[in-house]
Amino acid sequence: MLKYLVWIIFFLSVALAAGSIVLAAKLRRRSSSDLFSSVLYYLVFIFTFGFYGIWGQVIIGSFLSPYLEAAVIERFTNISLLLGLPFLVFAWLMLIRFAAEINGRIYNNWHLVFFLIINFLVIITLGWLIIKENLAEPAVLLRYYFIGMNLFYSTASSIHILFPKKGRNVVHAWDRRILASGIFLAMILQLVPLVFFDISVFIQLAFVILFFAGNSFLPVWFSYGTLVSPVTEEPCRDKSFEAFCLKFDVSPRETDIIREICNGLSNKEIADRLFISLQTVKDHTHRIYIKTNVKGRVQLINLVKEETNK
Repeated sequence: MLKYLVWIIFFLSVALAAGSIVLAAKLRRRSSSDLFSSVLYYLVFIFTFGFYGIWGQVIIGSFLSPYLEAAVIERFTNISLLLGLPFLVFAWLMLIRFAAEINGRIYNNWHLVFFLIINFLVIITLGWLIIKENLAEPAVLLRYYFIGMNLFYSTASSIHILFPKKGRNVVHAWDRRILASGIFLAMILQLVPLVFFDISVFIQLAFVILFFAGNSFLPVWFSYGTLVSPVTEEPCRDKSFEAFCLKFDVSPRETDIIREICNGLSNKEIADRLFISLQTVKDHTHRIYIKTNVKGRVQLINLVKEETNK
């Protein structure tokens, strides 16, 4: 009975992960904003950790248990889980970036570097504690690392969305409240089973299904629950912009830069958002001006409006 339940939850996990990524990819294609790129990358990283760090432990235990002692298997699975934590760190980075983009903010490269340095120092410390004998129980240490960090980043993202400062708001106020509440509630539902993780295998399976279901919230809400979608383009406008790019032989990267120029971003802001250098933005912009035969940003924006509104 338990074996069949495990298989059912595994296939549900696959379905939730695949369905969520497909929805996020569709939202990204329909959008003129990088907002859904962050959602897509978040899902890819968090579900990679889910299959590698969570389901991987089940697979390791199933295949190696006939050949190795329980203590060796436990040590092997703990190290394997530790190696999966970078996927979790990048998922949290994308969640923070998503929350910032909801408010029209941009995290520059220094924010990115600082975030990664702090989190990887924490992971290195965890690894040292796990390798050293009798300093800490590895499974408990990793579990409470996940609880603490997930609680911190999910709460920070929810607050960031719910209480915006000065910036460009790209979603309806109702959507903002639902998004903040949904992220926080999904996090709480995941963490409660972890507190009682050792009591029963059914609680462990409950955590797994809540992990995959909770992380499916964002693409499902934006696809089916949102009141308005100001961050997405109407299909006809998408086609008009694509026609504009084809007419002037604009490359994919130049297309991204034109979108951000039309969104009112400076060259520095575009460089930070697209993770390219300021000089690269200037070079692309210069080529765009030559291709479209304009002399500046205002003329380019007016040309885009004129061509896409035909």
